[in-house]
Amino acid sequence: MSDTRTKSGARSSAASGNGYLEFERPLVRIEDELGKIEALQVESHRDLSAEIKILRTSLRNMTRQTYSHLSAWETVQVARHPNRPILPDYLRLLARDYVELHGDRTCGDDRAIMTGFARIGGHKVMLIGQNKGRDTKEKIACNFGCAHPEGYRKALAKMKLAEKYGLPVVCLIDTQGAYPGIGSEERGIAQAIAMNLMEMSRLRVPIVCVVIGEGGSGGALGLAVGDRVAMLQYAFYSVISPEGCAAILFKTGDQARRAAELLHLTAKDLKKLDLIDNIISEPMGGAHRHHEAAVQNVETYISQTLREIKRVRIETLLKRRYTRLRELGRFFETDADAGKNHSPSRRKARATGAPARGAGAPARTAGADRTLGQRTVASRTRSKASTA
Repeated sequence: MSDTRTKSGARSSAASGNGYLEFERPLVRIEDELGKIEALQVESHRDLSAEIKILRTSLRNMTRQTYSHLSAWETVQVARHPNRPILPDYLRLLARDYVELHGDRTCGDDRAIMTGFARIGGHKVMLIGQNKGRDTKEKIACNFGCAHPEGYRKALAKMKLAEKYGLPVVCLIDTQGAYPGIGSEERGIAQAIAMNLMEMSRLRVPIVCVVIGEGGSGGALGLAVGDRVAMLQYAFYSVISPEGCAAILFKTGDQARRAAELLHLTAKDLKKLDLIDNIISEPMGGAHRHHEAAVQNVETYISQTLREIKRVRIETLLKRRYTRLRELGRFFETDADAGKNHSPSRRKARATGAPARGAGAPARTAGADRTLGQRTVASRTRSKASTA
């Protein structure tokens, strides 16, 4: 991979200044050595295939080992990698016959959220995604992926259009959060996100959501209500960024690594907590190394999921979506409970003190019934005495 480009055009060399992450330094040394030997083989016309094979095997094994033990903070770094495929890459490699739709019919056209008709794996869909931009010009044009209220209203308007024509909705999520500026607040960013949550919960078409990179705060949640919610293996999904969490809890952003661990924001953690449905595998070394393979995995997941849920009657689908939202998440009261498979309704009952759904009211003992009867008779006697 020394100073080479992936098929998708993303540069993957250390010379780019941002092609490698801090924890990838051992990989860089092997790749540099591999590049030198390959160049020497070409220049000297010597057969160095044995040495090259050994280095490639070593590189492959070390890459697999490194990426199988990523910390939460390292996962955040991978999700933010500048070469990671973003929405335009998915539109080019995933969507066929894409026709973009603009505007929210109220205020404007937010470039941080893109919407349009497309075909994915033979399915006609309404594709909605968040675009962070690749270079400086694109990043400024789409506000670094931080959408304004008009972006979420545009997304909702296109979802309603999809509902009108019976098209499934596919959402690709990749944002650090909704834009928190004064203008955004004045135009109702909180109301726009809340409206999306409500309307998506009852939209009468299948909805599939995939977190492809960063899933930050309400900005991600505004497009993440669906029948299936999945994450790429090295994406993250959190109520707040690690830096923001560290600034609040520890009064300094330098504790972002610690905050990332506490937030349980990785796909593996969220799957364990029943907050997402599926984890989509990434190529060895992350999606930023192999765009086509990563996008192909996403396409396969979306196609199979749509094929499955399109067979379900819409009324049944809405009931399942409602149940999924009501029973979202898992928690443990003690360490001993962690090994038990508690149903969501019973976990909720323990948290609220209410009886679990289907469990019924707790049975009263005979002694309790007699005590209750005695209290009732005494109450009636006092009532008659006061009336007299």
